[in-house]
Amino acid sequence: MQFTKMNGLGNDFVIINGVTQSIHLTSEDIRYLSNRYYGIGFDQLLIVEPPYDPKIDFHCRIYNADGTEVNQCGNGIRCFAKFVYFKKLTNKRNIHISTRTHRMVLSIMADHRISVNMGSPIFDPKLIPFYTPQYQKIYILFLPTQIILCGVVSMGNPHCIILVEKIETTHVTLLGSALEDHHCFPERVNVSFMKIVNRNNIQLRVYERGVGETKACGTAACAAVAVGIQQGLLYESVDVNLPGGTLLVTWKGTNNPLYMIGSTSYVYDGNINL
Repeated sequence: MQFTKMNGLGNDFVIINGVTQSIHLTSEDIRYLSNRYYGIGFDQLLIVEPPYDPKIDFHCRIYNADGTEVNQCGNGIRCFAKFVYFKKLTNKRNIHISTRTHRMVLSIMADHRISVNMGSPIFDPKLIPFYTPQYQKIYILFLPTQIILCGVVSMGNPHCIILVEKIETTHVTLLGSALEDHHCFPERVNVSFMKIVNRNNIQLRVYERGVGETKACGTAACAAVAVGIQQGLLYESVDVNLPGGTLLVTWKGTNNPLYMIGSTSYVYDGNINL
């Protein structure tokens, strides 16, 4: 099987061309491939598939390192765009793709950064999904040892956003793992810890469901900005500083699409026998 290793702000991805080669991977196969000692190693695996709709250029399947299929991955989607363009699977600079739940337009900019139309943030608890009596800008979640105040939104996958004052000393793994499987999130949740530097600038650390803390998460960056704008804390254009680098996220508010702009890098091509 041929594969390509790519990097998006410190998150590493394996991308497999399922257009020109037949790919059938089990959850066990994916866990083996993700192992950094015995396999290739990655945070997420993306498979390029032919479109299911003539209006779409490609379909993208996304898997976490634990073998579970997910709906969305902002950093991975940017790598996906660069992969199909530079591997000459398309000559378009505006690429229409579908994932398990969404349709998006990926644009390759003149400086080779990737702009992604992520669609509108979803705050309806039933669609996130999130068990709560009604929508609120700020929710209260109870853990055995503390009470958490947070915003909750979906960017194609569920996100819980927590404001913090000291991001460097925040117990990301401890709180992230406790909230990931919280009973209010039937599909589990990605947990982000946001420090607001100013209205155009935030710092973010992310605990991704099925992965753990990562150096960057595109959908979490989008979710954090959406929650910050919804709560009146941020302006419509925000630099999101993650341990792996910076993303620009812009959103003009309700009923408007949210855009994410960032860089990606090619690492290597390889072959592996399963």
